[in-house]
Amino acid sequence: MDSRLPKERTPRWYLIPIRVALVTLVVTALAFAVSLFLGIAGLLAGARLHGSHPDMTMAYRMIALPAALIVCAVVLISSAVLELRHYRRAKTLEGIVRASR
Repeated sequence: MDSRLPKERTPRWYLIPIRVALVTLVVTALAFAVSLFLGIAGLLAGARLHGSHPDMTMAYRMIALPAALIVCAVVLISSAVLELRHYRRAKTLEGIVRASR
């Protein structure tokens, strides 16, 4: 075997939950931050139009948290499906490479 060839990486099933959790955490935090910003901006605009003081706790409770929870559920399911699909494909390709040697 040629020493210049890259070492093959075998797929590891125990890394799937770690990657799914990290992706879910990062995307959920980003969605929470963006929805909180948009919620605050919307509350400020609405309060300015009505001439009242905005209740900023509504931005957390009514806007940012539900949006982040919905994004969390969607990302958790979709990233799990994608990671499992990637693992199965890599495992199949590894078997093909092993059989062709």
